[in-house]
Amino acid sequence: MIQARSFLLVATTSVMFLSSSTDASEPAAPSLRTYRNVLTPIEEPAPLMADHPEYVQPIDDVRRYESPILVDDEQADLSVRAWRYSYNARGIIEIPNRIDGAKTAVVMVHPWGIDDGQGWDTPQPAGVAFGCTPEKNARFLQHAAEIVNPMIERLRERVGLVVYSLPGDADPIRTGLYRSLNRTPSDQEREEAGRQLEEKLSSFDYTGGELPEEIAVSSERPVVDYFRQFPGLDASPRYNNDGFWSLPIPVMKPINVASDDVVFYDLQGYDRLKVFLRSHGIQHVLLCGYATDMCVCTTAAGYRNLRQDFNVFLVGDATQATFPSNRTAAYATNQALSHAALDVLITQVSWVREIEPAAGPE
Repeated sequence: MIQARSFLLVATTSVMFLSSSTDASEPAAPSLRTYRNVLTPIEEPAPLMADHPEYVQPIDDVRRYESPILVDDEQADLSVRAWRYSYNARGIIEIPNRIDGAKTAVVMVHPWGIDDGQGWDTPQPAGVAFGCTPEKNARFLQHAAEIVNPMIERLRERVGLVVYSLPGDADPIRTGLYRSLNRTPSDQEREEAGRQLEEKLSSFDYTGGELPEEIAVSSERPVVDYFRQFPGLDASPRYNNDGFWSLPIPVMKPINVASDDVVFYDLQGYDRLKVFLRSHGIQHVLLCGYATDMCVCTTAAGYRNLRQDFNVFLVGDATQATFPSNRTAAYATNQALSHAALDVLITQVSWVREIEPAAGPE
């Protein structure tokens, strides 16, 4: 006999009450409801994240549960099934959700436009950036074209915002090219900024230093000396040339950036992003981008920040992890998502589905 394990949790449901003294960037005190944490075993479940094994090695554990719906918006028009992992529950827990697209933002972390024909290229012969080799960058660009861009295009008219995060701070070229937190450029400004971007990127010398031919090592600690002088990743001017990291990094070419899409810059800080999202009524975030194990986790728009204030759904197969020593990110992304599932809900592109909102009273 299959028996469900039941626990009671007090969950919060945000209810907004605005008055003359209320800051619109801060939600009102939430009301409470009781969430029945009933864990029903799933018999012979299929592996998770199995739609694109070329990008994510499918996730398979011995024990899986289904839990009741967690997010159930009144005007829900998106179904987002998701899962998380609990050591205490001894397995994976799948949770259905129904969310209001108007209260949802798609946030793509670090779609760096490198080696994609826009002019920002990996320095040769030994420079590193993004995926850290031109071949790995090509893999990320292919993933963006095949998986991420189609998802964004499909959801753009359903969600409240599409946001991209990029390194550095806002600069005149990129704020002229993309909508930012505080301004939307005109078509004429975008055209001029595009010309300036091309000129700026094409004028840089993408030539760095050669690998060391000789390394001085001591007789006592040769391994220490070897790695100190020849580390596995050195993105300094030695290999990337001075000024490389000051160039304006564009959104990668496979992503079709719409005029209403927003670009946020890491150095603007998470608090500004949080206020911006809240001011647009955002409660839910569909998170994607690069890299699952690093920037998607720890940068300003990463889930460690966003999960404190928003219902975050990490779209696992719309991310890729860093993959040193491998030709594919499939296994690295599997592990990064498996660890992320301890702290956030994981979904996949095919689990984010359009539904018709419930009809209101006549």
